[in-house]
Amino acid sequence: MIKTFSMTDMGQKRKVNQDYVFTSENPVGNLPNLFIVADGMGGHAAGDYASRFATETVVSDIKDSHEQNPIRLIRHAYETANAAIIEEAKRLPDHEGMGTTLVVATIIDDLLYVANVGDSRLYVIGNRISQITRDHSLVEEMVRAGEIDESMARVHPMKNKITRAIGGDYDIRVDFFDIKLNYEDKILMCTDGLTNMVEDEDIRMIVESSPDVVSSVQRLVERANSNGGFDNIGIVLVEPFEAG
Repeated sequence: MIKTFSMTDMGQKRKVNQDYVFTSENPVGNLPNLFIVADGMGGHAAGDYASRFATETVVSDIKDSHEQNPIRLIRHAYETANAAIIEEAKRLPDHEGMGTTLVVATIIDDLLYVANVGDSRLYVIGNRISQITRDHSLVEEMVRAGEIDESMARVHPMKNKITRAIGGDYDIRVDFFDIKLNYEDKILMCTDGLTNMVEDEDIRMIVESSPDVVSSVQRLVERANSNGGFDNIGIVLVEPFEAG
């Protein structure tokens, strides 16, 4: 029996919440479950609009699809959402340039399928914490090239500049991952409002020391805010094999 809990929080500094999450432990179209995290960008209400609109478009596209293959199914939903965001930005002048990150996941038996665009993340937490997605950001490209290390990346002035987004270009590139899950694994999906404020190992310790998914997420939000809360915080936490 899957257990999940999700929430978004404004944080301590922002006036608009541009993070949006969606969870369904029940089937959505041909997928047995569906989990989404999005972090919008754009002036005024554009980022808020983009994250919600993209998420709702993905859910709708998956519901309407007859495709059985989860990767092709999710890829089509990404392409649909990306084109829809671009067209909406053209239709709404004050939303010009809007976009959003997007992480989508589904669990089929003991396999986790993940799709990602942007710098929101998915982790698998067991005996250790493993970041599955790769950030599409300028700073992460610098880390991979060996120009800076992870500690420098956390405080780099360009750390929020992403290199891929839903709504950025008609030719969207989506990363896909599939992971075999162990019984004790938990899945954490989150925006950078969490990962910029809380170290990975602290995230793991909070999740592992909490009695359930609800308290885990609440404690993660509290820690991000107590560490500064410089951005909105969006979190989805899933226990795929929780009994009872």
